[in-house]
Amino acid sequence: MELAPCGFNSRSRHNFQLVLLIMISVTELKNGTYFLLEGKPCLVLKYEHSKIGRGSANIKLRLRNLVTGAVIDKTFISGAKVEPVVVLRQKMQYLYADEAVFYFMDSSSFEQISISKETAGDQAKFLKEGEEVHVSFWGKKPLSIELPASLIFRIKEAEPGVKGDSATNVWKEAVLENGLKIKVPLFIKQGEMVKVDTRTGEYLERAKLEKD
Repeated sequence: MELAPCGFNSRSRHNFQLVLLIMISVTELKNGTYFLLEGKPCLVLKYEHSKIGRGSANIKLRLRNLVTGAVIDKTFISGAKVEPVVVLRQKMQYLYADEAVFYFMDSSSFEQISISKETAGDQAKFLKEGEEVHVSFWGKKPLSIELPASLIFRIKEAEPGVKGDSATNVWKEAVLENGLKIKVPLFIKQGEMVKVDTRTGEYLERAKLEKD
């Protein structure tokens, strides 16, 4: 007969078994998934499975601690198990930022939340006022933001384009409406709309003006 850990009554023993049932193998993790490490939620940034010779395989992870914002490396043996994090994704509207945090609003309830710049991560540089994004929550704690794969921005500053020049292999620096600097083709002019890849920060194509 299987025994409960010392100090567990029949009810707590049942709860303990439930916890065991939801543990997952580290081999099930992948980029973009969440789990608890020493009680703190972490986001998997990079997953690497390695095996040398006949020994046990290792799972090497690069993680972001979503409480401290620190990026750490952690190695597990392939049979290790971790506790997953139940994450709720909610669509919210970006409002504005100050020196330390970004502010978002639930468009249906008008409730506002703040997210630290460390939690928002690298994608935060593509935020622009009024844009809708997905915010991931662990309970009431925001863990991360998720932008669409591409967004459209107006060119705020750029050197004048050359009339008739449609070359795409000649680039210049331009400033987007949110202050972000990117490289664009020579023919792109100030005031035009462009589509930008939020994963790489690269120019994708010219976009139509909002009034069109």
